[in-house]
Amino acid sequence: MQAHPHASALSPLVRSFVSHFGEMGSRWGINRTVGQIYALIFVSPRPLNADDIGESLEFSRSNVSMGLKELQAWRLVRLRHLPGDRREYFEAPTDAWEIFRTLAEERRRREIEPTLSMLRNALLEEATTEEDRIAQQRMKSMHDLIELMTTWFDDVQRMDQKTIAQLMKMGSKVQRLLEFTGKLKPATDGKTPS
Repeated sequence: MQAHPHASALSPLVRSFVSHFGEMGSRWGINRTVGQIYALIFVSPRPLNADDIGESLEFSRSNVSMGLKELQAWRLVRLRHLPGDRREYFEAPTDAWEIFRTLAEERRRREIEPTLSMLRNALLEEATTEEDRIAQQRMKSMHDLIELMTTWFDDVQRMDQKTIAQLMKMGSKVQRLLEFTGKLKPATDGKTPS
């Protein structure tokens, strides 16, 4: 099976992005190959099939196939079929907000929810020693913080992109507003008050 006629050598710009994304991906807990495949699909002006990807990145068919499966599991690429072509093509959302939301939801499902579940179970255990009571107190504060952050994140996820962007641009102005309205006491030691 031949590669898509549009598949070609990567430009220096795209090669640099793909290479960097692979390195960054490995720091975020995804395989370098998967990061490079995603980066290539993300910047491509058209959907790519596995042959296109393998040829452009000089990856084996099996590496491309495993990488695409992983990206689909993370919901970072979508499968498409083109008229008159039986091969599977892949494209990535181009909206940065959509990508951020997807990544955040997946990380939460894979990492935060299991941690919350473990903490909840640990807090249900009966503490029989002073050490266990201290451990449970510390676990409770961790549980409460994570739960507060996930509730806040759920609220933010329901906002439209324009509102989120405005909120982010406000930065420390939010703290000053809360101080002004009496919802937050000003910090006296330079740290954010609780």
